[in-house]
Amino acid sequence: MSGQLVVAQDLPWPPSVGDFYPPNVAGPWVTKFGIMVWIAVAVLIIFFMLAYRKPKLVPGRAQWAAEEVYGLIRNGVAKDQMGAAGIKFAPYLTVLFSFIVLTNLFSIIPGFQISPNSHIAFPIVLTAVSYAMYNYIGVRKHGFFKYVKMSLILPNVPWPMHFLLVPIEFLQNFIIRPVTLALRLFANMFAGHLLLLVFTIGGFVMLASDSLFIQATSVFSFLMAILMAFFELLVAVLQAYVFVVLSANYISTSMADAH
Repeated sequence: MSGQLVVAQDLPWPPSVGDFYPPNVAGPWVTKFGIMVWIAVAVLIIFFMLAYRKPKLVPGRAQWAAEEVYGLIRNGVAKDQMGAAGIKFAPYLTVLFSFIVLTNLFSIIPGFQISPNSHIAFPIVLTAVSYAMYNYIGVRKHGFFKYVKMSLILPNVPWPMHFLLVPIEFLQNFIIRPVTLALRLFANMFAGHLLLLVFTIGGFVMLASDSLFIQATSVFSFLMAILMAFFELLVAVLQAYVFVVLSANYISTSMADAH
């Protein structure tokens, strides 16, 4: 599943975390993950450029699809989380959603068979962008010291309680938020790929068995692999939506006038 289908009897060991690191294409700087990311960027640029090249009152299929994606994020995420002020963030959130969905779907596309987001580095980069954005917006609106104060100090709380609450608020707002945002996306795509890997290679292993009964049960392993592929499709879209909703929520809290 890491991009190279291997015959079961040639496997000296069962699948492992090492299968998440496909061979480099041309040295350490040109990897399969990197190529997939650039392909995703190119596909999205070409798609949206073609969709809006000649916009029509009655949209064609490409324009309709682009408008539906933008409308979903604009109305269902940006406006819901931030109100009218969220409209200006809709383009960023739409691009973020589209990019995560496409890179997640690579996990079930033959030839790719793995998502870059199953490698922790890519969710960290996506999280860093959202993390920098919502902190920058908060500082720009409130000023650095007021923003930090609003993030750490709860109003109407007896002052001795701040010795306990300030460290908790610091961890929650500046450490836990970005860590969980990245880990949620990574863990779901990692687990999904691992399940696909286990059922697919497990099917080949059972098929190569000397027992006719075990060979027959390999059919169930392949059926589970197909079922998990459809489940992975649902997870790919859902995790992209969750990532964008949380990013919008964090931006909203940084713009709020009170804690």
